[in-house]
Order: sequence, then C-alpha cells, then structure tokens
Amino acid sequence: MSLSVGIVGLPNVGKSTLFNALLKRQVALAANYPFATIDPNTGIVPVPDERLAVLAEKVGTTVIKPATVEFVDIAGLVKGASQGEGLGNQFLANIREVDLICHVVRGFTDDSVLREGSVDPLSDKETIETELLLADLATLEKQKAPKATKDKDLLFRWSVIEEMQAAAREGTPVANVLDTPEKKAVGRDLGLLTAKKTIYVVNVDESEVGQQAAATTKYADMLEVHADQIVIISAKIEAEVSALADEDAALFLEELGLKQSGLERLIAKAFEQLGLQTYLTAGEVEVRAWTIKQGTLAPQAAGVIHTDFEKKFIKAKVVSYADFLEFGGWKGTKEKGKQRLEGKDYVMQPDDVVEFMIGA
Repeated sequence: MSLSVGIVGLPNVGKSTLFNALLKRQVALAANYPFATIDPNTGIVPVPDERLAVLAEKVGTTVIKPATVEFVDIAGLVKGASQGEGLGNQFLANIREVDLICHVVRGFTDDSVLREGSVDPLSDKETIETELLLADLATLEKQKAPKATKDKDLLFRWSVIEEMQAAAREGTPVANVLDTPEKKAVGRDLGLLTAKKTIYVVNVDESEVGQQAAATTKYADMLEVHADQIVIISAKIEAEVSALADEDAALFLEELGLKQSGLERLIAKAFEQLGLQTYLTAGEVEVRAWTIKQGTLAPQAAGVIHTDFEKKFIKAKVVSYADFLEFGGWKGTKEKGKQRLEGKDYVMQPDDVVEFMIGA
C-alpha cells in the first residue's frame, strides 16, 4: 500500500523549500529504484530503515527496496480558497486525494521573507483550516436527505452527515464527530478535508531546531493541538542536509544535536498518525520493506505483495529481525529452531522477516 501526504500552507511559510529538499531525496532514490517517478508536484522518498542494508548483506543481495512515501506539493492555498481564490478549488481537490495533511506553519523570524498572510503560527493554522472547513461545509450542504426509505445504511449515513453539518457550521473539524469506524467511512466516502488526520510542521529558526522537546511543547500549546501532531523542522537546514552525502549529513545533524533529519522525523510521524508499520522480506533477489496497517493479519499482509497471495495464503514463515541477524539468516534460524509457521490469524509485527507460503 502507498502513503500519500499533502503539504499545505500559506505562501512563504517554507513549504516550497521543504518540498525541494524532498525532491532532492527523490532524485537520489530514482537513481537506485526503478519504481520512483519524478513529477514537479510529487516527491517519492524512501522511509528510512537501517535494517534493510544489514539484511541485504546477510542474504547476499545488492537490491534494496524501502517502503516509500509520496509527498504532494499543494500550492496556492490563501484566504478565500474555498471560493476559488488563488485557484483554490483546484488545490482543494488535490488535498482530497491524499491520506494525510502536512500543514506547514511559520515559526522563523526572518523579516526579509514576506509574510503574505502569515501573522503567527496559530493564525496560519486557523486561516488554512477555515478554508478546508468551508469547503467541507459546501460539500455537506449538497447532500440530500433520503426520502421514504427504511434502508438502515442510508439512514445511518444521513445521520452522520447531519452531525458533520452541525460541527462544520460551528467551526469544528468534522473529524471531531467521526468517533467510530463506520462514521469515519462516511467522511472518507465524501472526501471531506477536515476528516483527514493532520500533522503540523513548524518551520523554525536554525537556533531553535536543536531544542526539539522544548519547541514541540511550545508550538503544541500555541497551536492548541496534541504534541504528537507536531514536527519541528528548519526548512533551510533540510535543504542543506539533502545536498550532503549520508555520512556528512549525519555529522552535520549531530553538530545540531539531532539524531534524524526533519524529513525522517516527518515520515515517522506520518506513519504513526496513520497507524502504519512495515514488515520485511529478504532473499537473494531483493530485500524489501512493505507498508501495512498496524494489526494487519498475515493473509492481508501477503496480499500487499500480490492480491493472489491473500487468496492462496497457506502459512507465513516468520523470523524476528534480531534472530535473523544473530543466527545467520534463513538457514541458521531454521537450524536453531527460531523460525515460526504462522497461520491466518497471525497479527504481523514490525520486526517480522517473512516468507509467505502460497498455494497453487
């Protein structure tokens, strides 16, 4: 399964600088992985996973395929976007297609960069979210009540729409009333923007980026959101890091007191917010990470590789990553009794190295 993240924000908050750093990562990815595509408004970047290179050495392959995230640069959101200002309708339509909204707000103090509507991080957030909410309200008000029906599904759908209409009219994101999987499904079907999960990227000064814990608390309070939704980034630093070789980038980040780049932290946060994880396959042909929802059962995980695998699933041969390394791969783990045969009820774990047994 693929993960797509839409980057939104007011003009001059650092969104383009961040996206250009993503594009540089994409170019590096495209040199090694044929499934990467290049488009001016799309960046496909790898999910950082140090385990892949280690597994590749263990099984004797040079082909490594990480999980990927697609970032979509959604430009032009300004006040009035829901009424078409700044080509707003076109860009709002783009947001409907993504899994997660990445909202970039301005936290840096460079007065040489014009604000163009940006006053402070909270006003940035409120301006964009008002436009998303107005667009949702327009969608909801176009819905028609079912007439003369006893169909429980239609009646339930309409009751949820009425709840969302009431929330939107009060200026509340519709996600606040979507408290069950069934209600969330209605929001998704309608393509509602404020039904989507959101993370907030605060583009801060270079001097603040090394103080991650303090900055996260500060901006979570300022934006009135949970700290788990905050990612602190200096877009300027990300641009510099993306131009460096891996070893040089690691040293540069270490000097700043950071273990990971902002882009790596952003990807990890996207996975966390959407409840995603990966599992691993390792063989002589390739080593690969596959993206699945947390709690996915083995047959459905096999179906991510190929739809037929889910239908013809027999068993999953599973080894923990730690055991795979300690006992020398598939052969060693078999000899030491560290391999497990799991059936259709097995819940996949993030450290699983798996070989699926598929019927004819």
